Amino acid sequence: MTGNEWSDRRVESIVGNLLRVGVTLAGCVVLAGGMIFLVRHGTQPAHYRVFLGEPSDLRRLRGIIHGAIALRGRAIIQLGLIMLIATPIARVAFAMFGFAEEKDRMYVLFTGIVLVILLYSLVGSA
Repeated sequence: MTGNEWSDRRVESIVGNLLRVGVTLAGCVVLAGGMIFLVRHGTQPAHYRVFLGEPSDLRRLRGIIHGAIALRGRAIIQLGLIMLIATPIARVAFAMFGFAEEKDRMYVLFTGIVLVILLYSLVGSA
């Protein structure tokens, strides 16, 4: 067996590392956004009687990215949460690729169905 061959063990190892790195990176981004937010707004009193949702610019990916580039804490937190949501989707997509490389058609089909359901639940609800 050469180092270029795909095996279940290799796919599992890569998928495990993908999940670990994705969750860790997303957590670090959320932490950085939270620190920026607290430095800028930590002394403001909280209004517990009034619920204020996210601003409209933080409800779309474009607004989140622009806000994160501008180093706005709330936008960076939102970006980290999107990264956290994207991690298992990337895992399923990579697993499908790995099964395709192993020529395992049944698992490619099932993983493809799961991927379509995940993407529909994410994009279709917008």
